[in-house]
Amino acid sequence: MDLSKHRILLTNDDGIHAPGLQLLERILRRYTDNVWVVAPSEERSGASHSISMHDPIRMRELDDRHFAIKGTPTDCALMGIYEIMPEPPTLMLSGINWGANLAEDITYSGTAAAAMEGALLGVPSVALSQVHSFGHVHWDTAEAFLPQVLEGILTTGFDPGTFVNVNFPPVAAAAVSGVRVTTLGQRAGSFTPVRREDARTKPYYWIKLTYQDGNEHPGTDLRAMADGAVSVTPIQLDMTAHAMKARMERAFD
Repeated sequence: MDLSKHRILLTNDDGIHAPGLQLLERILRRYTDNVWVVAPSEERSGASHSISMHDPIRMRELDDRHFAIKGTPTDCALMGIYEIMPEPPTLMLSGINWGANLAEDITYSGTAAAAMEGALLGVPSVALSQVHSFGHVHWDTAEAFLPQVLEGILTTGFDPGTFVNVNFPPVAAAAVSGVRVTTLGQRAGSFTPVRREDARTKPYYWIKLTYQDGNEHPGTDLRAMADGAVSVTPIQLDMTAHAMKARMERAFD
């Protein structure tokens, strides 16, 4: 894989000191030194595509290539592209996330949102996640397969208004069954509010993550994870429901 001509921006939603981000940087520096890290100063998982419209964004320079941002992953993408890098990136990688970004996860994910912002701004962007079951995290799997996956993505190229969402399965590298190009699966809602009471008997709530059984049809990212395969899903920003639009046009005709 030749990255010698690329200017690479790395970000995430787990925070500037997250192990997945540190691993990603180590891997990329095997191929190029032109790597910049602009990431949240603290964990911002679930931030989705939010931006800091009503609060100032604070930046802390850790060194000349590492910057901690008091803001969302989308803020980090904006800061890296517009303010920090001397020239715009030619590639942006978001991750490697601690946990899955499958199916409807990408609508909540700060990891995916940073890649989405890159796509909006014309920067080829990839979201990367290491799936786990809240036990041992197989970072070795991401490390082993990232070069192959990234080379395939760069060989394919990016259409305007697209990014790529990659998930590494929750198995050891030696147990991975392959790399699959997939579609997004679909599950029922995976978040529910759970009621608690404080010391004054006043209610408060935690939002609980409980993944539901979902669409594991062949070809989906969910099936790839069930089969221990890496999933590579091209995502487009055009969210228009085209089939429904055609029916709606007939209804309003």
